Amino acid sequence: MASIRVGNWVFALDLRHWINDAAMAIFFLVVGLEISRELTVGDLRSVHSVAAPALGALGGLAVPAVIYALINHGGPGAHGWGIPMSTDTAFLVGILALFGPRCPDRLRLFLLTLAIVDDIVAIIVIGLFYTTHVSLVALSIAMLLVVVLLIMRWQRIWRLSPYVVVGIGLWLAVHASGAHPTLAGVIVGLVIPAMPVEPTQSERFRVYGKALIERAEPVRARLTISAARASVPANDRMQETLHPISAFVVVPLFGLANAGVHLDGAVLRQAATSPVTMGILIGLVFGNTIGITLGATIALRSGLGALPGGVRYGHLIGGAVLAGIGFTISLFITDLAFQSESLRAQAKIGVLGGSLLAAALGSVLLRYLGERLPLCTLDDETIIPALPPRPWLDPGAPVPA
Repeated sequence: MASIRVGNWVFALDLRHWINDAAMAIFFLVVGLEISRELTVGDLRSVHSVAAPALGALGGLAVPAVIYALINHGGPGAHGWGIPMSTDTAFLVGILALFGPRCPDRLRLFLLTLAIVDDIVAIIVIGLFYTTHVSLVALSIAMLLVVVLLIMRWQRIWRLSPYVVVGIGLWLAVHASGAHPTLAGVIVGLVIPAMPVEPTQSERFRVYGKALIERAEPVRARLTISAARASVPANDRMQETLHPISAFVVVPLFGLANAGVHLDGAVLRQAATSPVTMGILIGLVFGNTIGITLGATIALRSGLGALPGGVRYGHLIGGAVLAGIGFTISLFITDLAFQSESLRAQAKIGVLGGSLLAAALGSVLLRYLGERLPLCTLDDETIIPALPPRPWLDPGAPVPA
């Protein structure tokens, strides 16, 4: 048990809940930042370009949930229908990176957009279906703090510290309300501005930088540094800071705290016949494959959306199988869905087994089937606009000025 004490006020959680409730709020904050950025300056601005990955994501959410519900209907594990729904973006992008030029860049963009839509719906599912009780007083305080964040955004406050201070207060209020406190991270991420910076900010940086070159003084250096920070959107600056922490600290800690399962003959025999394990494994691997491929194909055939030129159906199917890697958020929902340690163990075996199978099968299909099927879009000029550089995801990309 670890606690924070200020005067007579004490806030205490055990180590596992510090990781699941507090550290994972950083993970979901990064998710919210990425969603906000895509809605503002990325692919989610265009309905036509986002239709195929969005319908694919909805299919990849609905079909696994339906498969799980059918297998576990009326059983003790029925409440876990949300476990096989989500795709682990970090693992998906990591595996795609191993393919290098064999994996078209535009397929990566399609799957990244799909994963973002997937994250949006997963967050909604967690908030609506995996919250047990709600305190109206604490919830009212949380809503007031959200209004404060929106006012700060409206006032174009570019410093990160005010958002951090209000965000911590929002996390405490959401925790006290009974909703899962990681939702506070998503809200803060969605609110922090991702809009292009006003031209006056860049002009201030040019003026202060020129003055610093003319005479190097502490005051001029401080003004130049402030102007440089203000010339980069707050969303980008926070992502660059938090993305490594989320990817290399929070996610491994979460895996260590939640993925462990005591394996012995009895547990494995129970999992082999468990509808919970089978529902998750089948939902992750086959549900995602069927749902994503079907949803994206409907968007393509109906003309609602288009995939960028160069992406073939072999790429689409292989990517859909890889989207069955549901490690982080699937384990997260497992902890929310089940109180029984037996059901949790069965679910974790399903998540780990399904994710490993999806990674292996998707890699093989992408490697050997990718170039053998026809193009998804005949017009090779159909492209999704390129995103601005993101140095926190691509170490070789230029750092914003």
